[in-house]
Amino acid sequence: MKKLYGGVLVASLFMLFMLMFLRNGIMKTPIGQGYLTIPILVNGTNPLAWINPTVPPAIQNPDDHSKVISSDILVSSLFAGSNFSEDEQQALQTWNQLNHLIDHTQGLPSSAEAIKEAASAWNSLISSIEEQKQGRANDSSRTKEKQCPHFLNKMNSTELGNSSYKMQVPCGLTQGSSITVIGIPNGLLGNFRIDLTGEPLPGEPDPPIILHYNVRLHGDKITEDPVIVQNTWTIAHDWGEEDRCPSPTAEKVEKVDELEQCNKIVGKNISQLHTAGMHSRTSRQSLSAEEQSINRKYFPFKQGLPFVATLRVGSEGIQMTVDGKHITSFAFRETLEPWLVSEIKISGDLKLISILASGLPTSEDSEHIIDLESLKSSSISAQIPLDLFIGVFSTANNFKRRMAVRRTWMQYNAIRSNKTAVRFFVGLHKSPIVNEELWREAQTYGDVQLMPFVDYYSLITWKTLAICIFGTQVSAKFVMKTDDDAFVRVDEVLDSLHKINVDHGLLYGLINSDSRPHRNTDSKWYISPEEWSEGTYPPWAHGPGYVVSHDIARTVAKKFRENHLKMFKLEDVAMGIWIADMKKEGVEVRYENENRVYPEGCKDGYVVAHYQGPREMLCLWQKLEEGKGAKCCGDRR
Repeated sequence: MKKLYGGVLVASLFMLFMLMFLRNGIMKTPIGQGYLTIPILVNGTNPLAWINPTVPPAIQNPDDHSKVISSDILVSSLFAGSNFSEDEQQALQTWNQLNHLIDHTQGLPSSAEAIKEAASAWNSLISSIEEQKQGRANDSSRTKEKQCPHFLNKMNSTELGNSSYKMQVPCGLTQGSSITVIGIPNGLLGNFRIDLTGEPLPGEPDPPIILHYNVRLHGDKITEDPVIVQNTWTIAHDWGEEDRCPSPTAEKVEKVDELEQCNKIVGKNISQLHTAGMHSRTSRQSLSAEEQSINRKYFPFKQGLPFVATLRVGSEGIQMTVDGKHITSFAFRETLEPWLVSEIKISGDLKLISILASGLPTSEDSEHIIDLESLKSSSISAQIPLDLFIGVFSTANNFKRRMAVRRTWMQYNAIRSNKTAVRFFVGLHKSPIVNEELWREAQTYGDVQLMPFVDYYSLITWKTLAICIFGTQVSAKFVMKTDDDAFVRVDEVLDSLHKINVDHGLLYGLINSDSRPHRNTDSKWYISPEEWSEGTYPPWAHGPGYVVSHDIARTVAKKFRENHLKMFKLEDVAMGIWIADMKKEGVEVRYENENRVYPEGCKDGYVVAHYQGPREMLCLWQKLEEGKGAKCCGDRR
């Protein structure tokens, strides 16, 4: 089971709470209603005729509110020539190769919006780069000012104000990030809300809500009992489907990060919980005799009593613990991902004591890295073919993960001797600060390939395409796809490919030959009959690590240029679909199964171990260097 960390932090904060002065905060509901969207005027010369017609045709220039920029001009600027040096252009080797993405948006949610948002982000980044080149900014102070902080906190209740409190999160959240709130429900009802919001889209008055965590101590229209309601909000889709704890319907069997969406004890009779032994002796003694005699239901929050609540970002969703006990889990929803969070809002009948955001994504200060030269990647020459090219999926603010990969399996001899090359494929972020940090990282290490779209999870198939294009350009014999939280034993991959001794029509990895599309609309993997009409998928290899031969990658790139490539939002299944189509066209395909690819974690003897954080990465590498072999570390097994 994937365990969540931070118990020590929560305990220490709770102790700190006992020493703090209380202050009352009265807050207001964050969202207004009623918006108007204007359709794009489509004509024969508009290169954006493919964009969803509900998207406004123009947005304001963020630097000059008196100017309006049309969408077609904005997006075309993504692929316009820029005054970059040859070294700077190394981070953009596939950039212009992807200018036909506008023809491949069908079947990929929010693809048009992602390109438009990237255009705005790109223009901002270009302006910043040019500004620094022309010396109009003080580089040292600018770097210090814009560095992504590792943690943010307000520990003094007198600084939190008497109205709704907002904490800016400049570089988003990532897996392992946590937000700890200490407070006391008060006021007439004791209801309060915690909202994680993103940046509003250009032209939109309100930002999307990635998580709306609403505590209603006296119930609502559905129930008179206390309830926790979790939801999301966007201007395009309004409020989503509520997740309620306790649920008014039969308990769901789905879990998020292997934890229940709602702890089974929430809403249960307290006396029954005592009888079942679910409360400790200390907890029983803390209840008065009168309280124990009343038929009360368990709820983690109570009016007038302090709490320590922590929201923690997992790989599949956000978990909430209260006073050290897991209470709820909330699965990420499409295009509403943790890296988008730019602000934490706390409102309602709540005395807010303190708030701490920790484990935030932060980039390394390259000026203080002693072994910097050993972490840099060499340029790749198309005249010297590679044995293997490895493309790594990464998100802009996953700085720590990329550094862990550089310090571990990117140190294999095959990579340092330039027989194998590795590049991170990273979409743009909506935060200018993150994009500037990412650009600086790309120029420092030479191993980042920027993508001309904002990095929504539903668009990862475009990264698979980019990896195939890049691998073809550098004449790699084999092309591999993996993730930035996967540990790859490069020597074992190369050895396996050598033993297979097949260099055409190869798909190597953990092959799934009998999988079916999820037809349950509540599933995060839901696939509609319109997206895939057949009852089963063709064979495909699990995404944490698979390899295709050069001819497969070349054909993918060719079909893309000819506009004959079907896009599918599950990237590993998409590769299987593409290869199946090639097989129908006469390509002889070999599916080579590798049971040592572990998509759910780590097992001893692994070739690829998934869901490995930076600490596990370093531990795995240390074991290999010490001659202990492919032994797993920690709890991610």
